[in-house]
Amino acid sequence: MPVNPAAANVFGTLGTVCWCIQLVPQAWKSWREKSTYGLSPLLVLIWSACALPLGVYNIASNTNIPLILQPQLFGALGAICWVQCLYYEMHLSFKRSLLILVTFLAIIGGLQVAFVFAVWYALAVGNERPLQFFGVMPAIMIFAGVIPQFYEIWKMKEVLGISMAFMTIDGLGGVFSTLSLVFNKSIDPLLAFSYISVIVLDSLVIILYMILNPLAARRRHREAVIAGVILASSVTPKSAEKTPVVEGALPQLQMLPTTRPNPEIEIGTPLTAVEQLPSQGSDEPNGKAGNTEECSGHELNELCSPV
Repeated sequence: MPVNPAAANVFGTLGTVCWCIQLVPQAWKSWREKSTYGLSPLLVLIWSACALPLGVYNIASNTNIPLILQPQLFGALGAICWVQCLYYEMHLSFKRSLLILVTFLAIIGGLQVAFVFAVWYALAVGNERPLQFFGVMPAIMIFAGVIPQFYEIWKMKEVLGISMAFMTIDGLGGVFSTLSLVFNKSIDPLLAFSYISVIVLDSLVIILYMILNPLAARRRHREAVIAGVILASSVTPKSAEKTPVVEGALPQLQMLPTTRPNPEIEIGTPLTAVEQLPSQGSDEPNGKAGNTEECSGHELNELCSPV
């Protein structure tokens, strides 16, 4: 690729813009849901601390201004997301969380200034080892930060707590930053490795989201259906419920079919015998004719009722 400083600045600026706003969707998601469940605090903490070696390397190696500003903004937004984890999941007070945020940023900023002067001194005496060290550390920290998040994904069997807009914008920032290196006079292999690592890891999280989350949704649906069937089978229908028998109350006789009376009648206590009279040709003392049942029991001497 031909050297093009203007293109390098344009792509570097686009990468910086992406990495300036990449964590805004994540912070917005956590604030809106008042929860960071599923988001590993170690991910945002380590990535925020990654601004220290990356900022030292970019400043000491005299890269373009957008790439110098990028780790500073990235580290600040990462620290905000980390403090959100402390506030929402660990239930720290707002004042304590704010104090932790300010202290963390002050420490990162102070160490970065000190290490930049230390690396400049080493370069002045011909020692490039410190610069190489700070160039390798960002890539190692990026990988180290993603490992706890992958563990959360494996534990939950789906991707929760992470904004896909955050992953997408972060990956685009890596693409633009890599292109800005391509149009420089020479491609820095350490920076290129760091930026490509971001692209690969973000893409992997997005792929896992597209695969695991639909599977988890179907699994929850099956579990809900099974739970509903079990619940429905455990409920006793009202028609099967027995009518309570009140002690001392006379039993209520049900109307029997006219074709063939039922020889057994439940009256609360079992009867010793049930005798059914003929339905035709019986004379009633009061002049009524019909089916008559004569019941004799242990406690009742005589119980007769016309059907």
